[in-house]
Amino acid sequence: MFFNSIAFAIFLPIVFFLYWFVFNKSKSSQNALLIIASYYFYSCWDWRFLFLLVFSTFLDYYTGIQIEKGKSEKSRKFWFWLSILVNLGFLGVFKYYNFFANSFSELLNSVGIQASPILLNVILPVGISFYTFHGLSYVIDIYYKRIKAEYNFVDYSLFVSYFPLLVAGPIERATHLLPQVKVKREFNFEKAKEGIYQIIWGLVKKVVIADTCATYANAIFDHYPSMNSFSLILGAVYFAFQIYGDFSGYSDIALGTSKLFGLDLLRNFNYPYFSRDIAEFWRRWHISLSSWFRDYLYIPLGGSKGGLWMKVRNTFIIFVVSGFWHGANWTYIAWGFINAFYFLPLLLRNSNRNNMDTIVLSWNFNSVKTIISILSTFLITCIAWIFFRAKTITDAILYLKRIFTSKDFGFQYLDNERYNYELLVMIGLFVLVEWNNRTKIEPVSGKRSTVKLALAIMAIMAFGTFSDYKEFIYFQF
Repeated sequence: MFFNSIAFAIFLPIVFFLYWFVFNKSKSSQNALLIIASYYFYSCWDWRFLFLLVFSTFLDYYTGIQIEKGKSEKSRKFWFWLSILVNLGFLGVFKYYNFFANSFSELLNSVGIQASPILLNVILPVGISFYTFHGLSYVIDIYYKRIKAEYNFVDYSLFVSYFPLLVAGPIERATHLLPQVKVKREFNFEKAKEGIYQIIWGLVKKVVIADTCATYANAIFDHYPSMNSFSLILGAVYFAFQIYGDFSGYSDIALGTSKLFGLDLLRNFNYPYFSRDIAEFWRRWHISLSSWFRDYLYIPLGGSKGGLWMKVRNTFIIFVVSGFWHGANWTYIAWGFINAFYFLPLLLRNSNRNNMDTIVLSWNFNSVKTIISILSTFLITCIAWIFFRAKTITDAILYLKRIFTSKDFGFQYLDNERYNYELLVMIGLFVLVEWNNRTKIEPVSGKRSTVKLALAIMAIMAFGTFSDYKEFIYFQF
Protein backbone atom coordinates (compact mmCIF):
# COMPACT_ATOMS: atom_id res chain seq x y z
CA MET A 1 0.00 0.00 0.00
CA PHE A 2 1.53 3.28 -1.11
CA PHE A 3 1.26 6.48 0.92
CA ASN A 4 0.40 8.28 -2.33
CA SER A 5 -2.49 5.97 -3.25
CA ILE A 6 -6.26 6.04 -2.99
CA ALA A 7 -6.07 2.86 -0.90
CA PHE A 8 -4.04 4.63 1.79
CA ALA A 9 -6.32 7.69 1.64
CA ILE A 10 -9.16 5.30 2.62
CA PHE A 11 -7.13 3.16 5.03
CA LEU A 12 -5.78 6.01 7.17
CA PRO A 13 -9.11 7.68 8.16
CA ILE A 14 -10.61 4.28 9.03
CA VAL A 15 -7.71 3.38 11.33
CA PHE A 16 -7.76 6.89 12.81
CA PHE A 17 -11.49 6.65 13.61
CA LEU A 18 -11.20 3.18 15.16
CA TYR A 19 -8.11 4.20 17.12
CA TRP A 20 -9.64 7.24 18.82
CA PHE A 21 -13.32 6.29 19.00
CA VAL A 22 -13.45 2.49 19.37
CA PHE A 23 -10.10 1.19 20.64
CA ASN A 24 -9.34 4.16 22.88
CA LYS A 25 -10.05 2.55 26.25
CA SER A 26 -6.49 1.49 27.04
CA LYS A 27 -2.94 1.32 25.80
CA SER A 28 -3.38 -2.38 25.06
CA SER A 29 -6.39 -1.87 22.81
CA GLN A 30 -4.67 1.00 20.99
CA ASN A 31 -1.57 -1.10 20.38
CA ALA A 32 -3.59 -4.12 19.31
CA LEU A 33 -5.40 -2.07 16.65
CA LEU A 34 -2.14 -0.59 15.37
CA ILE A 35 -0.62 -4.08 15.13
CA ILE A 36 -3.59 -5.34 13.11
CA ALA A 37 -3.45 -2.26 10.89
CA SER A 38 0.31 -2.63 10.44
CA TYR A 39 0.10 -6.29 9.47
CA TYR A 40 -2.70 -5.54 7.02
CA PHE A 41 -0.69 -2.63 5.61
CA TYR A 42 2.33 -4.90 5.09
CA SER A 43 0.31 -7.81 3.70
CA CYS A 44 -0.95 -5.53 0.92
CA TRP A 45 2.54 -5.79 -0.61
CA ASP A 46 2.78 -9.58 -0.43
CA TRP A 47 1.06 -11.53 2.34
CA ARG A 48 3.70 -14.27 2.20
CA PHE A 49 6.38 -11.95 3.55
CA LEU A 50 4.22 -11.28 6.59
CA PHE A 51 5.49 -14.59 8.00
CA LEU A 52 9.08 -13.35 7.66
CA LEU A 53 8.22 -10.15 9.52
CA VAL A 54 6.51 -12.08 12.34
CA PHE A 55 9.41 -14.54 12.58
CA SER A 56 11.98 -11.72 12.72
CA THR A 57 9.91 -9.98 15.40
CA PHE A 58 9.62 -13.11 17.54
CA LEU A 59 13.32 -13.93 17.10
CA ASP A 60 14.50 -10.59 18.48
CA TYR A 61 11.79 -10.52 21.17
CA TYR A 62 12.81 -13.97 22.46
CA THR A 63 16.58 -13.54 22.14
CA GLY A 64 16.34 -10.15 23.86
CA ILE A 65 14.74 -11.79 26.89
CA GLN A 66 17.27 -14.62 26.89
CA ILE A 67 20.17 -12.16 26.73
CA GLU A 68 18.81 -10.28 29.74
CA LYS A 69 18.17 -13.51 31.67
CA GLY A 70 21.54 -15.03 30.76
CA LYS A 71 23.41 -16.13 33.87
CA SER A 72 26.76 -16.29 32.14
CA GLU A 73 28.52 -14.22 29.50
CA LYS A 74 28.73 -17.32 27.31
CA SER A 75 24.94 -17.72 27.36
CA ARG A 76 24.39 -14.01 26.65
CA LYS A 77 26.79 -14.12 23.72
CA PHE A 78 25.12 -17.21 22.30
CA TRP A 79 21.68 -15.57 22.10
CA PHE A 80 23.19 -12.28 20.97
CA TRP A 81 25.05 -13.81 18.02
CA LEU A 82 22.12 -16.06 17.18
CA SER A 83 19.94 -13.00 16.65
CA ILE A 84 22.66 -11.11 14.74
CA LEU A 85 23.51 -14.00 12.42
CA VAL A 86 19.93 -15.03 11.68
CA ASN A 87 18.87 -11.43 10.98
CA LEU A 88 21.86 -10.73 8.75
CA GLY A 89 21.45 -14.18 7.20
CA PHE A 90 17.91 -13.41 6.05
CA LEU A 91 19.05 -10.01 4.78
CA GLY A 92 21.98 -11.62 2.98
CA VAL A 93 19.94 -14.33 1.30
CA PHE A 94 17.11 -12.13 0.08
CA LYS A 95 19.12 -9.03 -0.78
CA TYR A 96 22.71 -10.03 -1.52
CA TYR A 97 22.96 -13.72 -2.46
CA ASN A 98 22.45 -13.24 -6.21
CA PHE A 99 24.87 -10.29 -6.22
CA PHE A 100 27.67 -12.32 -4.64
CA ALA A 101 26.91 -15.37 -6.79
CA ASN A 102 27.06 -13.31 -9.99
CA SER A 103 30.16 -11.38 -8.91
CA PHE A 104 32.02 -14.58 -8.00
CA SER A 105 31.01 -16.19 -11.30
CA GLU A 106 32.23 -13.16 -13.26
CA LEU A 107 35.52 -13.26 -11.37
CA LEU A 108 36.05 -16.92 -12.27
CA ASN A 109 35.11 -16.29 -15.90
CA SER A 110 37.61 -13.42 -16.07
CA VAL A 111 40.47 -15.82 -15.26
CA GLY A 112 39.31 -18.46 -17.72
CA ILE A 113 37.27 -20.65 -15.40
CA GLN A 114 33.78 -21.14 -16.77
CA ALA A 115 31.13 -20.90 -14.07
CA SER A 116 27.36 -20.62 -14.10
CA PRO A 117 26.00 -19.24 -10.82
CA ILE A 118 23.06 -20.83 -9.06
CA LEU A 119 20.66 -17.96 -8.50
CA LEU A 120 17.62 -17.61 -6.27
CA ASN A 121 14.37 -16.57 -7.91
CA VAL A 122 13.06 -14.57 -4.95
CA ILE A 123 11.52 -11.13 -4.53
CA LEU A 124 13.16 -8.75 -2.07
CA PRO A 125 10.73 -8.38 0.87
CA VAL A 126 9.79 -4.72 1.09
CA GLY A 127 11.20 -2.98 4.14
CA ILE A 128 13.47 -5.84 5.20
CA SER A 129 16.51 -3.56 5.57
CA PHE A 130 14.55 -1.24 7.85
CA TYR A 131 12.79 -3.65 10.20
CA THR A 132 15.94 -5.79 10.41
CA PHE A 133 17.85 -2.75 11.70
CA HIS A 134 15.05 -2.03 14.19
CA GLY A 135 15.52 -5.48 15.68
CA LEU A 136 19.32 -5.42 15.55
CA SER A 137 19.57 -2.13 17.45
CA TYR A 138 17.17 -3.48 20.09
CA VAL A 139 19.18 -6.67 20.65
CA ILE A 140 22.52 -4.83 20.65
CA ASP A 141 21.25 -2.31 23.21
CA ILE A 142 20.08 -5.11 25.49
CA TYR A 143 23.39 -6.95 25.18
CA TYR A 144 25.33 -3.84 26.17
CA LYS A 145 22.81 -3.18 28.98
CA ARG A 146 21.63 0.15 27.61
CA ILE A 147 17.98 -0.92 27.86
CA LYS A 148 15.88 -3.65 29.46
CA ALA A 149 14.22 -6.38 27.43
CA GLU A 150 10.56 -5.85 26.55
CA TYR A 151 8.35 -8.67 27.88
CA ASN A 152 5.08 -7.50 26.30
CA PHE A 153 5.06 -9.10 22.85
CA VAL A 154 2.38 -6.78 21.47
CA ASP A 155 4.30 -3.67 22.52
CA TYR A 156 7.51 -4.99 21.03
CA SER A 157 5.76 -6.08 17.82
CA LEU A 158 4.36 -2.60 17.40
CA PHE A 159 7.84 -1.11 17.81
CA VAL A 160 9.15 -3.27 14.94
CA SER A 161 6.17 -3.25 12.58
CA TYR A 162 4.48 0.12 13.16
CA PHE A 163 3.09 0.80 9.69
CA PRO A 164 4.17 4.45 9.11
CA LEU A 165 7.84 3.47 9.38
CA LEU A 166 7.69 -0.21 8.42
CA VAL A 167 8.78 -0.17 4.77
CA ALA A 168 11.07 2.86 4.45
CA GLY A 169 11.88 4.19 7.91
CA PRO A 170 12.92 6.20 9.71
CA ILE A 171 14.95 3.53 11.52
CA GLU A 172 13.64 3.81 15.06
CA ARG A 173 15.38 3.06 18.35
CA ALA A 174 13.76 1.12 21.16
CA THR A 175 14.88 3.83 23.56
CA HIS A 176 12.76 6.36 21.67
CA LEU A 177 9.64 4.54 20.47
CA LEU A 178 9.04 1.75 23.02
CA PRO A 179 8.40 4.11 25.98
CA GLN A 180 5.73 5.83 23.85
CA VAL A 181 3.86 2.62 22.96
CA LYS A 182 3.87 1.50 26.59
CA VAL A 183 1.52 4.29 27.70
CA LYS A 184 -2.01 5.20 26.64
CA ARG A 185 -2.12 8.04 24.13
CA GLU A 186 -4.53 10.93 24.52
CA PHE A 187 -5.79 12.85 21.51
CA ASN A 188 -3.98 16.14 20.96
CA PHE A 189 -5.62 18.39 18.39
CA GLU A 190 -2.52 20.53 17.82
CA LYS A 191 -0.34 17.49 17.23
CA ALA A 192 -2.92 16.00 14.87
CA LYS A 193 -3.07 19.28 12.95
CA GLU A 194 0.71 19.32 12.67
CA GLY A 195 0.52 15.75 11.40
CA ILE A 196 -1.93 16.63 8.65
CA TYR A 197 0.21 19.57 7.56
CA GLN A 198 3.30 17.35 7.45
CA ILE A 199 1.48 14.68 5.43
CA ILE A 200 0.36 17.27 2.88
CA TRP A 201 3.86 18.71 2.57
CA GLY A 202 5.28 15.21 2.19
CA LEU A 203 2.85 14.57 -0.66
CA VAL A 204 3.95 17.84 -2.30
CA LYS A 205 7.55 16.65 -2.16
CA LYS A 206 6.61 13.26 -3.60
CA VAL A 207 3.98 13.87 -6.28
CA VAL A 208 4.90 17.43 -7.27
CA ILE A 209 8.70 17.52 -6.97
CA ALA A 210 9.99 13.93 -6.99
CA ASP A 211 7.63 12.41 -9.55
CA THR A 212 7.98 15.36 -11.92
CA CYS A 213 11.76 15.32 -11.64
CA ALA A 214 11.71 11.55 -12.17
CA THR A 215 10.11 11.99 -15.59
CA TYR A 216 13.10 13.99 -16.80
CA ALA A 217 15.81 12.25 -14.79
CA ASN A 218 14.75 8.85 -16.14
CA ALA A 219 14.66 10.10 -19.72
CA ILE A 220 18.10 11.69 -19.45
CA PHE A 221 19.83 8.81 -17.67
CA ASP A 222 18.24 6.24 -20.02
CA HIS A 223 19.44 8.15 -23.11
CA TYR A 224 22.61 9.82 -21.81
CA PRO A 225 24.76 8.91 -24.88
CA SER A 226 22.62 11.23 -27.02
CA MET A 227 22.29 14.03 -24.47
CA ASN A 228 24.36 17.20 -24.44
CA SER A 229 26.37 18.57 -21.52
CA PHE A 230 23.65 20.88 -20.20
CA SER A 231 21.00 18.16 -20.27
CA LEU A 232 23.28 15.74 -18.43
CA ILE A 233 23.95 18.35 -15.75
CA LEU A 234 20.21 18.90 -15.45
CA GLY A 235 19.69 15.14 -15.24
CA ALA A 236 21.96 14.94 -12.19
CA VAL A 237 20.22 17.91 -10.58
CA TYR A 238 16.78 16.46 -11.34
CA PHE A 239 17.74 13.15 -9.75
CA ALA A 240 19.13 14.96 -6.69
CA PHE A 241 15.75 16.60 -6.15
CA GLN A 242 13.89 13.44 -7.12
CA ILE A 243 15.55 11.31 -4.46
CA TYR A 244 15.34 14.07 -1.86
CA GLY A 245 11.68 14.85 -2.57
CA ASP A 246 10.85 11.15 -2.72
CA PHE A 247 12.58 9.97 0.44
CA SER A 248 12.15 13.05 2.63
CA GLY A 249 8.55 13.20 1.38
CA TYR A 250 8.02 9.62 2.58
CA SER A 251 9.57 10.51 5.94
CA ASP A 252 7.32 13.56 6.29
CA ILE A 253 4.24 11.44 5.56
CA ALA A 254 5.42 8.80 8.04
CA LEU A 255 6.08 11.36 10.79
CA GLY A 256 2.83 13.19 10.08
CA THR A 257 0.80 9.98 10.06
CA SER A 258 2.33 8.91 13.36
CA LYS A 259 1.40 12.21 14.96
CA LEU A 260 -2.24 11.44 14.18
CA PHE A 261 -1.89 8.50 16.57
CA GLY A 262 -0.03 10.44 19.26
CA LEU A 263 3.40 8.93 18.56
CA ASP A 264 6.56 10.83 17.61
CA LEU A 265 9.09 9.32 15.21
CA LEU A 266 12.71 10.32 14.75
CA ARG A 267 13.38 13.17 12.35
CA ASN A 268 15.04 11.82 9.21
CA PHE A 269 15.91 14.93 7.16
CA ASN A 270 17.02 18.42 8.12
CA TYR A 271 17.35 20.41 4.86
CA PRO A 272 20.50 18.56 3.69
CA TYR A 273 20.99 20.53 0.47
CA PHE A 274 21.81 23.64 2.52
CA SER A 275 24.83 21.88 4.03
CA ARG A 276 28.17 23.68 3.97
CA ASP A 277 30.33 20.54 3.79
CA ILE A 278 29.83 16.83 3.22
CA ALA A 279 30.06 16.01 6.94
CA GLU A 280 27.16 18.35 7.63
CA PHE A 281 25.28 16.82 4.71
CA TRP A 282 25.48 13.38 6.32
CA ARG A 283 24.27 14.80 9.64
CA ARG A 284 21.21 16.08 7.79
CA TRP A 285 20.50 13.32 5.23
CA HIS A 286 18.78 10.06 6.27
CA ILE A 287 19.64 10.92 9.85
CA SER A 288 18.30 7.69 11.35
CA LEU A 289 20.56 5.53 9.13
CA SER A 290 23.64 7.74 9.54
CA SER A 291 23.27 7.74 13.32
CA TRP A 292 22.62 3.95 13.29
CA PHE A 293 25.89 3.25 11.51
CA ARG A 294 27.68 5.73 13.77
CA ASP A 295 26.45 4.11 16.99
CA TYR A 296 26.46 0.43 15.97
CA LEU A 297 29.39 0.24 13.55
CA TYR A 298 31.69 3.29 13.61
CA ILE A 299 32.02 3.65 17.40
CA PRO A 300 32.43 -0.12 18.06
CA LEU A 301 35.23 -0.14 15.45
CA GLY A 302 37.01 2.50 17.49
CA GLY A 303 35.48 5.63 16.02
CA SER A 304 37.85 8.58 16.05
CA LYS A 305 39.67 7.61 19.24
CA GLY A 306 42.56 5.81 17.56
CA GLY A 307 45.29 7.10 15.31
CA LEU A 308 44.86 8.62 11.86
CA TRP A 309 44.89 5.26 10.12
CA MET A 310 42.03 3.97 12.30
CA LYS A 311 39.98 7.11 11.62
CA VAL A 312 40.47 6.77 7.87
CA ARG A 313 39.77 3.03 7.93
CA ASN A 314 36.60 3.40 9.98
CA THR A 315 35.36 6.25 7.80
CA PHE A 316 35.74 4.22 4.61
CA ILE A 317 34.14 1.17 6.23
CA ILE A 318 31.05 3.04 7.39
CA PHE A 319 30.51 4.79 4.03
CA VAL A 320 31.08 1.66 1.93
CA VAL A 321 28.80 -0.41 4.16
CA SER A 322 26.20 2.37 4.00
CA GLY A 323 26.41 2.24 0.21
CA PHE A 324 26.09 -1.56 0.20
CA TRP A 325 23.09 -1.32 2.54
CA HIS A 326 21.26 0.55 -0.22
CA GLY A 327 21.44 -2.30 -2.68
CA ALA A 328 23.30 -5.21 -4.22
CA ASN A 329 25.10 -3.32 -6.96
CA TRP A 330 28.65 -2.07 -7.38
CA THR A 331 27.27 1.39 -8.11
CA TYR A 332 26.10 1.75 -4.51
CA ILE A 333 29.50 0.67 -3.21
CA ALA A 334 31.15 3.21 -5.52
CA TRP A 335 28.74 5.87 -4.24
CA GLY A 336 29.70 5.06 -0.66
CA PHE A 337 33.41 5.11 -1.53
CA ILE A 338 33.06 8.50 -3.24
CA ASN A 339 31.38 9.99 -0.17
CA ALA A 340 34.17 8.59 2.02
CA PHE A 341 36.68 10.23 -0.32
CA TYR A 342 34.78 13.53 0.02
CA PHE A 343 34.88 13.17 3.80
CA LEU A 344 38.60 12.42 3.95
CA PRO A 345 39.97 16.02 3.64
CA LEU A 346 37.66 17.15 6.47
CA LEU A 347 38.89 14.27 8.61
CA LEU A 348 42.56 14.99 7.88
CA ARG A 349 42.10 18.68 8.75
CA ASN A 350 40.01 17.74 11.79
CA SER A 351 37.25 20.02 10.49
CA ASN A 352 34.48 17.44 10.05
CA ARG A 353 32.61 18.89 13.05
CA ASN A 354 32.84 22.55 12.10
CA ASN A 355 29.20 23.04 11.09
CA MET A 356 27.29 21.48 13.96
CA ASP A 357 24.28 23.83 14.02
CA THR A 358 21.12 21.82 14.58
CA ILE A 359 18.89 24.56 13.20
CA VAL A 360 20.87 27.04 11.18
CA LEU A 361 19.91 30.44 12.54
CA SER A 362 23.36 31.96 12.21
CA TRP A 363 23.83 31.61 8.48
CA ASN A 364 24.36 34.80 6.57
CA PHE A 365 22.95 34.12 3.12
CA ASN A 366 24.73 37.22 1.83
CA SER A 367 28.07 35.70 2.74
CA VAL A 368 29.92 34.70 -0.43
CA LYS A 369 31.79 32.00 1.48
CA THR A 370 28.55 30.44 2.70
CA ILE A 371 27.00 30.49 -0.77
CA ILE A 372 30.10 28.89 -2.30
CA SER A 373 30.18 26.24 0.44
CA ILE A 374 26.53 25.32 -0.09
CA LEU A 375 26.81 25.20 -3.89
CA SER A 376 30.08 23.24 -3.89
CA THR A 377 28.66 20.69 -1.44
CA PHE A 378 25.56 20.32 -3.60
CA LEU A 379 27.76 19.94 -6.71
CA ILE A 380 29.85 17.08 -5.34
CA THR A 381 26.70 15.47 -3.94
CA CYS A 382 25.16 15.52 -7.44
CA ILE A 383 28.29 13.89 -8.87
CA ALA A 384 27.98 11.10 -6.32
CA TRP A 385 24.26 10.75 -7.11
CA ILE A 386 25.20 9.94 -10.73
CA PHE A 387 26.83 6.73 -9.50
CA PHE A 388 23.85 6.00 -7.25
CA ARG A 389 21.40 6.39 -10.17
CA ALA A 390 23.39 4.78 -13.00
CA LYS A 391 22.84 1.11 -13.84
CA THR A 392 26.57 0.33 -13.84
CA ILE A 393 29.79 2.05 -12.84
CA THR A 394 30.72 2.18 -16.52
CA ASP A 395 27.50 4.08 -17.29
CA ALA A 396 28.26 6.56 -14.50
CA ILE A 397 31.79 7.20 -15.78
CA LEU A 398 30.58 7.61 -19.38
CA TYR A 399 27.82 9.94 -18.15
CA LEU A 400 30.41 12.15 -16.45
CA LYS A 401 32.77 11.95 -19.41
CA ARG A 402 30.07 13.11 -21.81
CA ILE A 403 29.34 16.15 -19.62
CA PHE A 404 32.89 17.35 -20.29
CA THR A 405 33.13 16.24 -23.93
CA SER A 406 29.76 17.22 -25.43
CA LYS A 407 30.32 20.95 -24.83
CA ASP A 408 26.77 21.77 -25.87
CA PHE A 409 24.84 23.83 -23.34
CA GLY A 410 21.55 24.40 -25.12
CA PHE A 411 18.13 23.18 -23.99
CA GLN A 412 17.12 19.83 -25.45
CA TYR A 413 13.45 19.08 -25.82
CA LEU A 414 12.30 15.89 -24.18
CA ASP A 415 9.12 14.22 -25.30
CA ASN A 416 7.42 14.52 -21.93
CA GLU A 417 4.61 16.51 -20.38
CA ARG A 418 6.63 19.59 -19.43
CA TYR A 419 9.57 21.61 -20.69
CA ASN A 420 12.84 21.82 -18.82
CA TYR A 421 12.49 25.47 -17.88
CA GLU A 422 9.10 24.92 -16.24
CA LEU A 423 10.59 22.23 -14.05
CA LEU A 424 13.54 24.46 -13.19
CA VAL A 425 11.13 27.19 -12.08
CA MET A 426 9.28 24.62 -9.92
CA ILE A 427 12.56 23.48 -8.34
CA GLY A 428 13.56 27.10 -7.74
CA LEU A 429 10.30 27.81 -5.93
CA PHE A 430 10.70 24.62 -3.91
CA VAL A 431 14.22 25.67 -2.85
CA LEU A 432 12.91 29.07 -1.75
CA VAL A 433 10.20 27.40 0.36
CA GLU A 434 12.79 25.04 1.87
CA TRP A 435 15.05 27.99 2.66
CA ASN A 436 12.18 29.80 4.33
CA ASN A 437 11.42 26.68 6.39
CA ARG A 438 15.02 25.87 7.28
CA THR A 439 14.64 27.11 10.89
CA LYS A 440 11.46 25.11 11.48
CA ILE A 441 11.04 21.55 12.66
CA GLU A 442 7.55 21.44 11.16
CA PRO A 443 7.53 22.08 7.38
CA VAL A 444 4.15 23.87 7.28
CA SER A 445 3.75 25.87 10.45
CA GLY A 446 3.75 29.37 11.85
CA LYS A 447 1.84 32.33 10.53
CA ARG A 448 -0.44 31.82 7.53
CA SER A 449 -0.07 28.02 7.83
CA THR A 450 -3.62 27.59 6.48
CA VAL A 451 -2.67 29.54 3.36
CA LYS A 452 0.47 27.40 2.96
CA LEU A 453 -1.61 24.26 3.32
CA ALA A 454 -4.10 25.44 0.70
CA LEU A 455 -1.27 26.21 -1.73
CA ALA A 456 0.27 22.80 -1.09
CA ILE A 457 -3.04 21.06 -1.83
CA MET A 458 -3.43 23.12 -5.00
CA ALA A 459 0.07 22.07 -6.10
CA ILE A 460 -0.79 18.40 -5.59
CA MET A 461 -3.99 18.79 -7.58
CA ALA A 462 -2.18 20.64 -10.37
CA PHE A 463 0.89 18.43 -10.76
CA GLY A 464 0.23 15.16 -8.99
CA THR A 465 -2.16 12.32 -9.59
CA PHE A 466 -3.12 9.48 -7.29
CA SER A 467 -4.45 7.38 -10.16
CA ASP A 468 -0.93 6.98 -11.59
CA TYR A 469 1.09 6.92 -8.39
CA LYS A 470 4.78 6.06 -8.49
CA GLU A 471 6.56 3.81 -6.03
CA PHE A 472 8.86 5.41 -3.49
CA ILE A 473 12.56 4.97 -4.34
CA TYR A 474 13.58 3.55 -0.98
CA PHE A 475 11.14 0.64 -1.21
CA GLN A 476 13.82 -1.19 -3.21
CA PHE A 477 16.28 -0.95 -0.31
